[in-house]
Amino acid sequence: MSTLTFPANRRQFLTLMGLSAVAVGCGTAVGGGGSSKGQTRTVRYQGWAGTVTPPELAENLGYLEDVKLEWVGNTISGPQDIQSAATGQTDVGGAFNGAVVKLAARKAPIKSVISYYGVDRFAYSGYYVLEDSPIRSARDLVGKKVGMNTLGAHAEAMLDIYLQRQGLSQADIKKVEPLALPPVNTEESLRQKHIDVAVLGGILRDKALATGGIRPLFTDYQLLGAFSAGTYVMTERFLERNPDTSRTFVTGVARAIEWARATPREQVIDRMTEIVKKRGRDEDTAPLRYWQSYGVAETAGRINDGELQLWIDWLGGRGDIPKGRTEPSGLYTNEFNAYRAKAGSSPAADPTRPAPSATSSSRSGS
Repeated sequence: MSTLTFPANRRQFLTLMGLSAVAVGCGTAVGGGGSSKGQTRTVRYQGWAGTVTPPELAENLGYLEDVKLEWVGNTISGPQDIQSAATGQTDVGGAFNGAVVKLAARKAPIKSVISYYGVDRFAYSGYYVLEDSPIRSARDLVGKKVGMNTLGAHAEAMLDIYLQRQGLSQADIKKVEPLALPPVNTEESLRQKHIDVAVLGGILRDKALATGGIRPLFTDYQLLGAFSAGTYVMTERFLERNPDTSRTFVTGVARAIEWARATPREQVIDRMTEIVKKRGRDEDTAPLRYWQSYGVAETAGRINDGELQLWIDWLGGRGDIPKGRTEPSGLYTNEFNAYRAKAGSSPAADPTRPAPSATSSSRSGS
């Protein structure tokens, strides 16, 4: 199967991205905007069309304090987003942890700072076929086309693991064709039979299910259970030069994650809808009513070794990174996550307090 590949060393990586090592070293990764005590108080980022990311929610809630977000455009690709952060085109980027591991293994100067999305019984990606499709098993996918948002990331990794666990040979797995499609077009491509399987998650998944006529072949939640799946990364240089800004940003995002976990779903959706309308990017707000969860497993998005080790093992088994040379502890830090729940408060009184449990909240993470 086709996978995203990265250059073998940092200089080649920067050259491929159109930046020189001198440019990054001289401050493109330091951040834009004004500064306080020598630190920037602006964090440049890419958004997702029709979606409210945790940093955008955090800013709206006032959790970023005097730190300002600077939107530089939208992306539909996690790997592209973290490449932009690594090369200094943005100050933060988020991707599937496998893509983060792969980039870090190539000596890109990045560090994961907080989990921002995951998989639970509400937030998951399904691999959907038409109701009358003859595809019923992994074996039926041989020779078929699977549409997903980007290659070399979460969706392709889940497909690969599914095919392996169902006993397909590498030769047969290579005959399954993953195709990159804009998420907003994936459902339509399936219904028009341009692809055989559509990977749909979150709002787009629930909207498609409400329309009807499709059924799941499998989901990532069925495959691996609940887990935090992606992290935001910043360059080591940005973290070193802007520790206070980094702490404000990461902690604000952590608070927003817990606010969304603890607040009634309808209130979260109302606020997200308000955010999308106010930013004036000509986006459809209707799909937001299907939002249910960010799916982050750990409280406040704190990262642990296991969330990265899973993908170190997977990538090593595929030959995408050298086996035994990458340690998960060196890829992330929780140093900038200062989230603390307020003692003795209820979710209603203190919206930053974590939800009591996955079973007592209709939409909490695991």
